[in-house]
Amino acid sequence: MKKIAIIGSGPTGIYTFFSLLNNKTPLSISVFEQEKEAGVGMPYSAEDNSRLMLANIASIEIPPLFITYLDWLKTQSQPHLARYGVDKNSLHDRQFLPRILLGEFFRDRFLAIVEEAKKRGFAVQIYESSCVTDIDAHADGVTLSVNDKPFMENVDLAIVATGHVWPDEDEATRAYFPSPWSGLMDAEVRSCHVGIMGTSLSGLDATMAVVMQHGIFVDDQFRLAEKSQGLKMTLMSRTGILPEADFYCPIPYEPLAILTQAVAEAEIKKGADGLLDRIFTLMVKELRNADPQWCDAINLHRLNADTLLDAWFADRKKHDPFLWAEENLQEVVRNKHEKRTVAWRYTVLRLHDVVGEIVPHLNEKDSERFKMGLARVFIDNYAAIPPQSIRRLLALREAGIISILTLGNEYELDIGNDRTVITTQDATWQFDVFIDARGQKPLKTKDLPFPTLRKQLLATGDEIPDVGEDYTLQAPESLCGRVAFGAIPWLMHDQPFVQGLAECAERGKAMAKAAEKPASRPRRKLFFVEN
Repeated sequence: MKKIAIIGSGPTGIYTFFSLLNNKTPLSISVFEQEKEAGVGMPYSAEDNSRLMLANIASIEIPPLFITYLDWLKTQSQPHLARYGVDKNSLHDRQFLPRILLGEFFRDRFLAIVEEAKKRGFAVQIYESSCVTDIDAHADGVTLSVNDKPFMENVDLAIVATGHVWPDEDEATRAYFPSPWSGLMDAEVRSCHVGIMGTSLSGLDATMAVVMQHGIFVDDQFRLAEKSQGLKMTLMSRTGILPEADFYCPIPYEPLAILTQAVAEAEIKKGADGLLDRIFTLMVKELRNADPQWCDAINLHRLNADTLLDAWFADRKKHDPFLWAEENLQEVVRNKHEKRTVAWRYTVLRLHDVVGEIVPHLNEKDSERFKMGLARVFIDNYAAIPPQSIRRLLALREAGIISILTLGNEYELDIGNDRTVITTQDATWQFDVFIDARGQKPLKTKDLPFPTLRKQLLATGDEIPDVGEDYTLQAPESLCGRVAFGAIPWLMHDQPFVQGLAECAERGKAMAKAAEKPASRPRRKLFFVEN
């Protein structure tokens, strides 16, 4: 049997394992998970999340694993679902449910995949509490080190399916947390002034991790505990803009009329020079075809790939973020009830997948332009959050607990032992506890946690790993066909929209093909852009 090692058993590892079942010849598969329980994944584990933290993806969007998430939910008992505030009688495929519950689904499906693999003649070994600490690819295969000790046998293919990488908990103090997943869930945050850097989903997660210690939500109102009257929270970012609520639209997505995948590929073949602007011109045509009234309202015909960003956020910047959130929530709820799709929002949502394909083919200048402009538009659009998360934010605002701070582009951040100070040209703010919730940052080859693999890749001179269509590393020669690299932080440079579950499934499907043969051609051309 060909021996496959899957390193990491979160969503990427699970969907990779699931896709490997399609292999006509049974494989020997070893799964290595550094946590105590395989098949959950950090974003959905009980250790890293609270019941207040909602997944921003519904069953209708989650790729099935033999069955859909909704079908699995229907097999659960009413008392079990009630623990998460879920009514079994009102389940539907567009609900946003607690992330821990989604983690239970993945664990159950992981075990189902293991069982099915064994039925099909696969040899399967699951190694929990087993952190792969090195990867050494050579002529005889791949040697792994697990928990700093050599693994008993070589494998033919190592699939790196590790997920997010957050700062270690030992970097956190009582007054500072380098991420919401660096000890925050286990920490006792006192009733004080808490600052949270980041106003998107990660910022809201950090908010929920703190407020759950100081009160409860009841009927969309927040009741602050008497002992916690000193709690004040400030969410902050450069723009001070909150994400909008998830909007109704047809799923599966309807095809685009103008900027199709084939058209985008044709533009890529014309060359990197002018590619971004050519694609933007086609975007304008697509949007005008879908919603000419909105296009006229923002003067889209006068905008370009650099100026659309300002027009996109212009109205939100003119309004109080909480008032905007309340009005947007009412609109979303009304549209979902009426099953009404806002054409321009839906068009931008569908465009992000197609436009994302051009990113590896942009020249260095246009890569930076995309990162600073269109990428932020697309991310704001597709990273809309559950309406219930907006309701909770508004409840905290009504309770007088939370505020929003717009920092602007120029500010100084001074992290001290007992407090954090932020200074702008106009004011200074002090926080007793500070949480950096700006989300996953792209990483480079030098950040790889596998010393031998890191040394091999650094020797090629590439600042980020170069992978093929099946995600196998392309250089040096000793790695070709030996290591499939699907670790999110190292892919974000030229795959800016790589983090969703649908993307995990697609990446898993592609890496599973590496078990059959090496990639036939490079998947991407890399232009590294410094953050």
